[in-house]
Amino acid sequence: MSITIESIACWLVDIPTIRPHKLSMTTMGCQTLTIVRMSCAQGVVGWGEATTIGGLSYGAESPEAIKSAIETYLAPLLCGKTFSGTAALAQAMNGSVKGNTFAKSALETAFLDAQGKALGVPVSALLGGAICERLPVLWTLASGDTEKDIDEGKRLLAEGRHNAFKLKIGARELATDIRHALAIGAALGDDVSIRVDVNQAWDMTTAIKGMHQLQEGGIDLVEQPIPLWDRQGLITLSQRFAIPILADEAISTSHDGYALASGGFTGAFALKIAKAGGPAQALKLAHMAQAAGVALYGGTMLEGTLGTVASLHAWSTVRMQWGTEMFGPLLLKDDIVARPLTFSDGQVTLPSGPGLGIEIDTDKLRHYARQ
Repeated sequence: MSITIESIACWLVDIPTIRPHKLSMTTMGCQTLTIVRMSCAQGVVGWGEATTIGGLSYGAESPEAIKSAIETYLAPLLCGKTFSGTAALAQAMNGSVKGNTFAKSALETAFLDAQGKALGVPVSALLGGAICERLPVLWTLASGDTEKDIDEGKRLLAEGRHNAFKLKIGARELATDIRHALAIGAALGDDVSIRVDVNQAWDMTTAIKGMHQLQEGGIDLVEQPIPLWDRQGLITLSQRFAIPILADEAISTSHDGYALASGGFTGAFALKIAKAGGPAQALKLAHMAQAAGVALYGGTMLEGTLGTVASLHAWSTVRMQWGTEMFGPLLLKDDIVARPLTFSDGQVTLPSGPGLGIEIDTDKLRHYARQ
């Protein structure tokens, strides 16, 4: 079904986090969501979100730049035009605007939400159809304090909310980080999956030493241990160790995935709709990985509910061997949706209903929107 875009509005929404969230490159105390409302013909409205981590400390697109790209370049390009689907929409955006995948992801999400509502089907149906209604979801322990992380992990295990955890390391000396990770793993028990995310903080020499110690200590997965540009290094590490490597910052599109897989990479790919340019674009990487025998993981940019649900609709259409980390809404003190997602038994439930299946609370949107 073709959709005619009439207008696009955009807000920056600042929501505090429940606790400081420490990564190798920054510590977050607030998350900024770039929210898009796409008004279409026949009164259909689609919503989208683009979210990054820590302003420009993580990547090349800040919330302010995302909003500017949408309002200055992409909205004038799309408004007044009719599109039959995401392929035509992506072609129009990519033909006139280079990069800016976060901004494009918010617009593709809003378009899918509008198209799903117009057709009366969920976004997952537009992406191939869901093969599951609930997806595994881990929690990231990232206070930076070993005892606090252990207490937090034990509490969440007792509540039955999560049974897999990711630890953010790389900001401190290797020996300190290894002690931190292994202490948490020992405290939470052998039945709990523990993974670590280095966020590119190690050089190759440090990575070899660190991965050996993490492998010996029973850690299940190591995410992006070295810089994104060192593809050959990632391939070498994946072949040298039994502990799998999760490529994250090193892959955004199916082209990146092909370069790693064809070079002999044997780990897993972290899918993120923002890096790829939208849910449909991220699935191009997923399908390429499936063909190459590379495992999948549903990654997050710590989005609110809107961006998280957009990702979940995409992830529900493929097999995620390593589950997902779509816990972003749980890290926020509040959100802009009428009803929160359901997290229980280490899983999150995909919303039903047309489009994304969520309702925006416009009062909260106005409350948190940056003036």
